Amino acid sequence: MMLLPTAAMAFTPVTLCPGQNVEPMADGRMLGHLPYAEANPADLVTIPGDFGVGRPCVMHRDAAAAMSQLLAAADLVPAVKGKLRGISCFRTIERQRSIFCSQIGPKKRCANAAERAKSSGPPGYSEHATGYALDFAIRPLTKGCGDVSDCIARTAPGKWLLQHAPEFGFELSFPAGNAQGVTWEPWHWRWVGTSAAAPGAATARALFTTARTRFPALPGIRDAVVPPEWQKAIAPTPTASPTPVWPKP
Repeated sequence: MMLLPTAAMAFTPVTLCPGQNVEPMADGRMLGHLPYAEANPADLVTIPGDFGVGRPCVMHRDAAAAMSQLLAAADLVPAVKGKLRGISCFRTIERQRSIFCSQIGPKKRCANAAERAKSSGPPGYSEHATGYALDFAIRPLTKGCGDVSDCIARTAPGKWLLQHAPEFGFELSFPAGNAQGVTWEPWHWRWVGTSAAAPGAATARALFTTARTRFPALPGIRDAVVPPEWQKAIAPTPTASPTPVWPKP
């Protein structure tokens, strides 16, 4: 459930990182980012196989089921088959703090929290904490195009995601020129279901109501139907079921 702003939140600076005390915006956002609570560990599962890069990709069970379908469909396309990976999926708030703060300071990527927030959510204000969001990566790496780079949109897997990810309930959280002031992130997607009636979609959509209303995704979700030619390929099997996991920070 998204945290609601209070009068105290609007005037009390929050210590995001050592030396980085930032006052929330009047609407409860922090440096443009909306607040999100951490997912219940009981709702999280691991995507099977080698999908995760560096560590297992953990997601909410409803998003994980849709991800398995998306990957099965992607494997039907020779130029995309086996190339999509999850470089960052669920993150605890403490892990988000480490990721956010590690790039702030002298000789670091960013001078302060405001600059860092253009490309990463502050701790407590990241979609990754919900378990419904992930960052895609491509393996093997495309020459001249590293991870979490907008050049992913020019690769075959990236183009495929932009065209087909919404058919599996995923939408692009931060399109180019978004009003939140976040950089264009064609690698970052959140799951909200293909329709309001899809299993688990109502919960996910309620969580992202403010984001979807005030800062629409592009591409976003228009209640979708999976193409008939993919139906058999993405049918769930007993061996493809995600495995429950208690995530570590």
